[in-house]
Amino acid sequence: MDVKKLGRIPRGGGWQALGEDVGRANRRADRRGGGYDRIHSVVDDHSRLAYSEILPDETGPTCAAFYARAHAFFAAHGIDIQAVMTDNAFAYTNAVAFRQTLTDLGVKHVQIRPRRPQTNGKVERFNRTLLEEWAYVRTYRSNHARTRAFDRFLHTYNQHRPHASLGGRPPMTRVSNGPRHYT
Repeated sequence: MDVKKLGRIPRGGGWQALGEDVGRANRRADRRGGGYDRIHSVVDDHSRLAYSEILPDETGPTCAAFYARAHAFFAAHGIDIQAVMTDNAFAYTNAVAFRQTLTDLGVKHVQIRPRRPQTNGKVERFNRTLLEEWAYVRTYRSNHARTRAFDRFLHTYNQHRPHASLGGRPPMTRVSNGPRHYT
């Protein structure tokens, strides 16, 4: 499990759409479009099936509620989660809501060693793919346009995108109630 911060795109577009000078001026003029979105993600170790949401923050209650929804998503796909691995972010290590959610769901919390993100490599690789194949694949004119494209990316990632680690098959082929072959 991990959170990736991504700068919001102001209305009308940012510097990639309008050029560096105009894009910066546009961001300053549109204070409501500034700030960050947080992409919360959980990736299953065996199937590489990903569950992800764009949320406004990464506080303990937000992480706890997100994890509860992710847990339900994986359970609906026949995946029994026994442990969740996270980095040492405050929302995971010190938030009572997050710890309580894991306890209620009977899930063990495994934390990576400090400054060793490669330990949580599957979700870190998902974050990289997310940036390369969704966030930065094209120039979006607004944050809303980029957010609308997110569900399509996630569907493609889980249902159709071949994964080298899965022998060129998508994650759904390794899920018990998913399709058995890739065409």
